[in-house]
Amino acid sequence: MAVADRTSVLFFFLSLVAVIPVLQANIGEFDAYWQQKAKEAEETASKAYNSHPEEITDSLAKQVDATLVGTNATRRNLRKYNGPCLATNPIDRCWRCRADWMSDRKRLADCAQGFGHKAIGGKEGKFYVVTDPSDNDMANPKPGTLRHAVIQEEPLWIIFAKSMVIRLNQELIMTSNKTIDARGTHVLIANGAGITIQFIQNVIIHGLHIHNIVPGSGGMIRDSVNHIGFRTRSDGDGISIFGAANIWIDHVSMSNCSDGIIDAIMGSTGITISNGHFTNHNEVMLFGANDAHVIDKIMQITVAFNHFGQGLEQRMPRCRWGFIHVLNNDYTHWLMYAIGGSSQPTIISQGNRFIAPLDPYAKQVTHRDYATEDTWSKWQWRSEGDVMMNGAFFVESGEPHIEKYPFSRLEMIQAKPGSYVTRLTRFAGALDCKPNQPC
Repeated sequence: MAVADRTSVLFFFLSLVAVIPVLQANIGEFDAYWQQKAKEAEETASKAYNSHPEEITDSLAKQVDATLVGTNATRRNLRKYNGPCLATNPIDRCWRCRADWMSDRKRLADCAQGFGHKAIGGKEGKFYVVTDPSDNDMANPKPGTLRHAVIQEEPLWIIFAKSMVIRLNQELIMTSNKTIDARGTHVLIANGAGITIQFIQNVIIHGLHIHNIVPGSGGMIRDSVNHIGFRTRSDGDGISIFGAANIWIDHVSMSNCSDGIIDAIMGSTGITISNGHFTNHNEVMLFGANDAHVIDKIMQITVAFNHFGQGLEQRMPRCRWGFIHVLNNDYTHWLMYAIGGSSQPTIISQGNRFIAPLDPYAKQVTHRDYATEDTWSKWQWRSEGDVMMNGAFFVESGEPHIEKYPFSRLEMIQAKPGSYVTRLTRFAGALDCKPNQPC
């Protein structure tokens, strides 16, 4: 990042206290605790930012290529799979087909790829077993509940004693260095508020079902063991990432949230969203909330091996500023568009499959806002190895891979072509893992 850009980023964070109500951070009182959290978040984001993102994308591409040697399946099998374990992408290959996954849960922390590869969650901490699905006390959460687990100061690897449905009365505010690992159980977060990852770092969320999320009314909510503060009404996101870094969201099944399914805003960076299954939602993923938020220039996000399925309308994702790598996802449904943006984000789409809807006016994969063609034509939006079906088309912009393009000499990525996508995403969504068996 240029010195001028880093200076503007730092100035933005230092001025955050003054503008936070306008930015709707849901923090009712931006007190000394949250000021310190914001300062720490800025320092973490600066460290997480990679000035050579092609190093990350190229590494992931080579992993994909190695995983698929000797395979060429191209058709999604919608029936339940009952055969031997198949780890069809490099993230899954790291852990899934090991029978000892349950006794070696923390191996997962070594499996992240893409920009969120530094996220180890609670690897360095103890296990915390959630035994109680209730969420009744926002000021003093009951031990054994998910809310009590995520506010602890030390690193924790959070697992669940049994399958459960958790209705969050208010947004679930997490602290740093946490893993929420639902493997081996069916954990549904539904019919209440969502998860908030705000001004923290190093979080893994794996294996949750998140559906029917609604705004929380706000109020006094404990956000750490040593702090309780007033929160305004939450937005109704399934997962909200705000000023956070080193985040990995993997194998989640999500649908029908009041706002976004997953939103990442306000200088969040170092994020991977992988192996998810998303359905029945309008505005799926928002990366950057406002064109004025130049802090999002440091945003670097990998979206890989996900299935964007039935009932989706738009924003898969919708990006402002930043560098977004969209790799080997399966887009089988959209009503308006698949990938959109404004404020000159770099969007590299590689090896995805796009199946356009029947609507003749919704065939275009891409959508650009708030800019004329002479402006957006300079944005770097590239499609490489994508498969376009049913009339889908991707409008590219920016210079092709020539010397002026910053990643050309390093061969930014060699992804598998879109014809492999159905195999790569075959097991997207929360998995049905059994103890002592390959997952």
